[in-house]
Amino acid sequence: MIQVKKKEKETAESLIRRFSRRVQQSGVLRQVRKKRFHQTEKSRDKRRDEALYKVDIRKEISRLKKLGKFNDEALREIKKRMNR
Repeated sequence: MIQVKKKEKETAESLIRRFSRRVQQSGVLRQVRKKRFHQTEKSRDKRRDEALYKVDIRKEISRLKKLGKFNDEALREIKKRMNR
């Protein structure tokens, strides 16, 4: 944790400037930005299950489109049935 105490007769602007310089020098922002979008890798079984789920959904959607019965409500109903 970075702490900065106000010196005697120091303005708020210079205090903020000194604090931001300390934060930049510490490398905290660099680490946070690096980890911000990091995603843990999913297991092989989980990836396989997701792929199979997508295949089943696409098959059902194409079947309903051919019958002319596909809409938003039908999509919700499909997902409910697939227990996702």
